[in-house]
Amino acid sequence: MDDRRKRILYRAKLRGMKETDLILGGFAEEFVAGMSEVELDQFETLLEEPDAHIMDWLFDRAPVPAEYDTPIMARLKDYRLMPPV
Repeated sequence: MDDRRKRILYRAKLRGMKETDLILGGFAEEFVAGMSEVELDQFETLLEEPDAHIMDWLFDRAPVPAEYDTPIMARLKDYRLMPPV
């Protein structure tokens, strides 16, 4: 795994809020290795946002702003609905 993907994985797993760590970290562990450069850009941009905003968007407590309403956000929403293995 290249350095960029390693940094993204680290940032996704160690957010500060346990619930966000689990969702974003689990998503990153499963998918970051196969993400395109565009997807990595979208995910990195999302990681800049506070945990509370991300959780509100993921659980439909607030509308996703247009700049974050990306294919990665859609995949992330689908991921959070998947039952744990």
